[in-house]
Amino acid sequence: MAPAWERARRALTARFCMRFAARRVVVEDAPRGMVDIEAPFPVAVAEAEQQQEQPEDEREMLLAAVSSEPVSEQLASSRSGSRSSAKICAICLSAMRSGRGQALFTAECSHKFHFNCISSNVQHGNKICPICRAVWKQLPFQGPLAASAAHGSARVNPAIWPQMSMLSVNPLDELPVFGNPEPAVFNDDEQILLQPETAVGGEEGDEVPPLLEITTYNEFPATQESVAQEEFAILIHLKAPHVPSWVSTRAPLDLVTVLDVSGSMSGHKLALLKRAMRFVIENLDPSDRLSVVAFSSSAWRLFPLQRMTASGQQQSLQAVNSLAADGGTNIAEGLRKAARVVEDRQARNPVCSIMLLSDGVDSHNLPPRDGSAPDYGPLVPRSILPGSEHHVPIHAFGFGMDHDSRAMHAVAQMSSGTFSFIDMAGSIQDAFAQCIGGLLSVVAQETRLGVDCADDGVLLTSIKSGGYASGVDGDGRGGFVDVGRLYADEGRDFLVTVRVPQSRGDIALIRPSCTYRDAVTMEMVRVGGDPVTLLRAANPANAGMSLRVEREWHRVHATEDIAAAQTAAEEYDYARAASILEARRLLLESCASLSSDQQTQALVAELREMQERVLNAELYEGSGRAYLLSGLSSHSWQRATARGDSTELTGLVHSYQTPFMIDMLNRSQALQPEVAEALSRSPTIASSRSSAPTPAPASSGSPWTRRGLRSFRPAKSFTGLSL
Repeated sequence: MAPAWERARRALTARFCMRFAARRVVVEDAPRGMVDIEAPFPVAVAEAEQQQEQPEDEREMLLAAVSSEPVSEQLASSRSGSRSSAKICAICLSAMRSGRGQALFTAECSHKFHFNCISSNVQHGNKICPICRAVWKQLPFQGPLAASAAHGSARVNPAIWPQMSMLSVNPLDELPVFGNPEPAVFNDDEQILLQPETAVGGEEGDEVPPLLEITTYNEFPATQESVAQEEFAILIHLKAPHVPSWVSTRAPLDLVTVLDVSGSMSGHKLALLKRAMRFVIENLDPSDRLSVVAFSSSAWRLFPLQRMTASGQQQSLQAVNSLAADGGTNIAEGLRKAARVVEDRQARNPVCSIMLLSDGVDSHNLPPRDGSAPDYGPLVPRSILPGSEHHVPIHAFGFGMDHDSRAMHAVAQMSSGTFSFIDMAGSIQDAFAQCIGGLLSVVAQETRLGVDCADDGVLLTSIKSGGYASGVDGDGRGGFVDVGRLYADEGRDFLVTVRVPQSRGDIALIRPSCTYRDAVTMEMVRVGGDPVTLLRAANPANAGMSLRVEREWHRVHATEDIAAAQTAAEEYDYARAASILEARRLLLESCASLSSDQQTQALVAELREMQERVLNAELYEGSGRAYLLSGLSSHSWQRATARGDSTELTGLVHSYQTPFMIDMLNRSQALQPEVAEALSRSPTIASSRSSAPTPAPASSGSPWTRRGLRSFRPAKSFTGLSL
C-alpha cells in the first residue's frame, strides 16, 4: 500500500489542478535590484471548489503533502491553531526552514526571523523585537525601501500563494492587492453626481422639515420667594428631528475606513473583518463614497473615494477580499493616509467620517511603556482635529485583548469620535453596523447650544457638558455648548446651574437657543426656546425633585465616577476602583423614584459589569480598561458605543441607540444567525458577566428605507428661521 503522503500527493494532483498565468507583481520585501519580477499568479480552477466538501482529515493530509512535513505535525498544528514560535517568523507568520533559499536573522535576544521580514521592519523604523519588545543594538542591513513600499502596495509573499488558495473559502480572498503607485495628491476621488432622487423632495406648499427640539426641566417647580438659590439646576434637552415621510433623501456620506492588517489579524480575525466590511459596503448607497486604507508596518490606500454604485461596491469588495495579514502595527501612518484622502478630495459630501480598527499596539510611533502614559498626540494628524478646516471625527474600534485601548480612546477623544471595544469575536459586524447606522442618519452639523440669562439678578454658574466644549461668560450672563453632529432622533441632555436671587412673584431664569447646519440643505438654522420660568411661593415648597433632572444628575456623577475608577485602576488600586463603582451603583439602586426607570436600570447593569472587570490586575488588563474607556466615551458624548453585549438588543446595556442604529443592528444580526451564534461562543476574552438580560422595547422601525424614508410620529418643534 502506498504511503499516506503519496496518496495525498496523487489526490492533490488529481483534484486541485492549478493554472499559473504570468503576471507582473511588486514584492515589497524583494532584495535590491529585484523589485519588479515576473511571478506566477495562481488561479484555482473549478475543481478547487470541491475542497469545501472534503473531510477535515483529508484536507489536513493534503496540507501535509504540500508542506512536505509529517502528517502528525500538521494535524497538531491545525488543532492547536498555531505552530511553535521557534519555527514561525513572528512577522510574516510563515515557516522558517534552513536550506530553502531563505536567509534567517537571529537577534541578540535570541529570537529568529526571516532576514527580508526583519530588514523591512527596521526600514520602517521599528527597532524593537516583535516578540519580547527588547530594544536592539545590532540591526540587520538597512537598504533602501522597496519601491512598492513607497507607493503603498500590499505585501506579497509568493511562496505562500498555493497554501492561501487552498485554505481560503474563496481562493481569491487571501490574494494581495496589486495597486498602482499612489499619486502625490489624493485628488482622484470620484465626482459626486447629483441625481433626481438625491434632491430634497416635497411638493409646493408642503410643510418645512421639522426642526431641532428644545425642552427644559426645572429641578423643582417652585421655590420659596424669600430664599435665594445659589445653584438651581435646569436640564436642557436637545432632540434631533424625526424625518417626515415625504423627504426622499439623506445627507450623503464620505467614509474612510482604516483597517489593521498586521500579522496578528491573520486567520479568523481577518475573515471577520472582511465580513464586516462587506456589510458596510452593501449598506451604502450610490450617493455615498468609500475609501479603504490598510496598514501594518506601513500604510497604503486600496482605492480612492468612489461612489457605491453596483460596480463600485463590486470593486470595493474585491479589494477588501484581497487583503492579507502581515507585518507590524503603524496606526499613525494609517491615519495620515486617511487624512490625506479627506484633505485632498476635490468633491465633498456633506458628511465625512473615519472608522479605525486595530487589534494591536502601535510599535512604530509610541515608545516602550516605562510606567507613564505616552503622548498619543502624534497618532492623529492635526489637520483633522477639531478647529481645523478638515475636521473629521474618528470612530475607533479596539479588537480583542491585545489592542491599545488607551491609544484608541485617545484618538477618538481628540477627534470628537467614539471608542468601541469589540471583545466578542463575532460582534465586529454589529459594532460597524451600529456606527454606520448613525453616520447614515446625520441631520444636523455644527450644532451649538446657547444659554442667556433672562432676569438681571440671575447668573449662570456652571454647564455640565461631558466631552463637549462649553463655557460660561465672565460676567455669568451667558454660556454655550458646542454639540457638533446629531443623528436623526438623537437626544442630548445638559445640566446648567444658575444663581436665583430673592424675588416676589415668578422669575424668568434663562432663555436657551440653538443654531445648526442642516445636513441636507446645508443652510444654517436657528431655533429659539421658550424662557424658563420659576414659580416663587410665599411658603416653603414641598414638591419633589424632577425625575428627569435627578436621573441626569446621577448620570453625570456616574460618568465622573467611571473616570475616577479608571484613574485608580491605572494606579494599580483595584480595590478603590471597585469601591467607587459599587458606591454609585448602590446609590442608584436605593433611589425609589428611579427604580422603574429603564435608563437607570441600564446604568446600574453597566456599573456592575465595570465593577467585576476591575477586581484585579488580570481582569483589568484583559478587558476592564477597554470596557471602562468605551463606557466613558459613550457617556461623555451621549452616543452609543459597542462594549460587552451592548449591541445585543435583548440586553440591558444599550444606551443612546437611535432607531436607525437599531435597524442596522437588526439587519446585521439577521445575516447568517447560525454563524454569529457559533462565533459568539469563541470570545476574544471572557464572556460578559452581567445579570440576566431583559427584553428591550420593540424598535419603532427604520427611519429610512433603502431609497427613502418612513414616517414617524410628528415631533414637536419650535419656530425656526434660516440665517
